[in-house]
Amino acid sequence: MLTRKQHDLLTFINNRLGVEGVSPSFEEMKEALQLKSKSGVHRLINALEERAFIRRLPNRARALEVLRMPDIAPVASAPAPSSVIHADFSRPRVREAANDVIEVPLHGRIAAGLPMEAMESDRSLSVPAALLGPGDHYALEVSGDSMIDAGIFDGDYALVRRCETARDGDIIVALVDNTEATLKYLQHEKGMIRLDPANPAYEPQRYLPSRVRVQGKLAGLLRRYH
Repeated sequence: MLTRKQHDLLTFINNRLGVEGVSPSFEEMKEALQLKSKSGVHRLINALEERAFIRRLPNRARALEVLRMPDIAPVASAPAPSSVIHADFSRPRVREAANDVIEVPLHGRIAAGLPMEAMESDRSLSVPAALLGPGDHYALEVSGDSMIDAGIFDGDYALVRRCETARDGDIIVALVDNTEATLKYLQHEKGMIRLDPANPAYEPQRYLPSRVRVQGKLAGLLRRYH
């Protein structure tokens, strides 16, 4: 039997996967459940994983898969947070296999380290449609190791959904000074934009908001093995 918080988090993750095809960030989960810190999210994730309700997908950023939904109501009677969207999850969600392949524009390389120029290209990348949710997408080849703790490695292909806004905790393509692009976690800090790496060997990068443009959010990753 799940606690109310465990049930609410599982519902929130399942709903987000159904709508966007990607699991929410830890920051979004913290806000949805009105928790004080991300450590509380980690504990809930671990508890759900131990009970085989979810599993983490290796080598992919923000990759959680819902294995099943509970058959009975959660314990406790506290109301669920308003940001959790409720639906009928009495039966596990089953996704149909998608064998379609989509040609996605491949716009050069992007730094997962120090910012570098993101070059335009006339190449494309064949991507299984099941990896992409709604919206317009493009791909970038990752260069560098500053996002390795998020499961993003040098030589990976980042699949990016075009957008101009993002929430704190999202992994974004940030264009700095209209010339250099980098793949980092987004954070707002005291009137500044902070771009956080996922590797303790690198320092966060701070910029005035006028210097940074969001050009997309990470939607998935492709990795080739040679």
